Amino acid sequence: MIHRRAALALPLLALPAVARAQGPTQLTLLLDWFINPDHAPILVAQERGDFARAGLDVRIVAPADPNDPPRLVAARRGDIGVFYQKNLHLAVDQGLPLVRIGTLVATPLATLTVLRDGPIRSLADFRGRRVGFSVAGFEEVVMGTMLESAGLRLSDVRLVNVNFALSSALMSGQVDAIVGGYRNFELHQLEIEGRPGRAFFPEQHGLPVYDELIYIAHRDRARDPVLRRFIDATEAATHFLVNNPDEAWRMFIANRRELDDELNRRAWRDTINRFSFSPGALDRNRYERMARFLADRRLIRSVPPLDTYAVELPAAPAR
Repeated sequence: MIHRRAALALPLLALPAVARAQGPTQLTLLLDWFINPDHAPILVAQERGDFARAGLDVRIVAPADPNDPPRLVAARRGDIGVFYQKNLHLAVDQGLPLVRIGTLVATPLATLTVLRDGPIRSLADFRGRRVGFSVAGFEEVVMGTMLESAGLRLSDVRLVNVNFALSSALMSGQVDAIVGGYRNFELHQLEIEGRPGRAFFPEQHGLPVYDELIYIAHRDRARDPVLRRFIDATEAATHFLVNNPDEAWRMFIANRRELDDELNRRAWRDTINRFSFSPGALDRNRYERMARFLADRRLIRSVPPLDTYAVELPAAPAR
């Protein structure tokens, strides 16, 4: 996996006015990874002033360890975290007091990828193949479920931990396929390197559709109006960047010139329509369906009440 680094303009969406005398409310936002185009609504909201108009001073932190954000939010050492829906179910089952408060990327991004000119043409061709992965746990479930759709079992392949070097492991021949690489990043990286890939999509081979990236907070803050102001600001930024992608891109790279490369430009174009246009809205069926899927495969002990781990925040009061 690569190290992701992190027309006419429409009128600004209305956001609550904030009493200036009180000053902005400070929030710490913990990303899931290095800053990259997956985080575009957050960075555009900051650069365009959506957070400031909502009375927020948001400190954006990229983690040293991608496993840190949920633990830090659970320990009240961060206000909001960017996390993964499928992993939220596991974290809650393990006792972390977390709750989903919004959606960032509303479609799956992960893939099972092979080289286009390689011998694997279908899932039935995976028998005896080596499959690279980065993080143990959920990827085995993804792989096993997809293989089942072709009449195979997880034991029919050999899983190889390649850490976060997914693309290089595939291109070098260390493995025959990689699971967990993103369709908006790794596929473009392979293309740029002259080794185009072919992707199999989990949601087309047995896995429920899920939100790839979500916003989480401590469960005790499930009705916090400050967090709703954050979600509303990212919604305003999302609609701006969808309607003004070139101007939004310039905002995104304004203070991050290292991100202005071919890979990130391709990822930007490929990710825009995957953002949630209503980040505060909760698709209850999507979460309940994934919980049942995980419980059936004994990755979680039981299906908890949805309201204990995923909510729609109440509307922010007028100020």
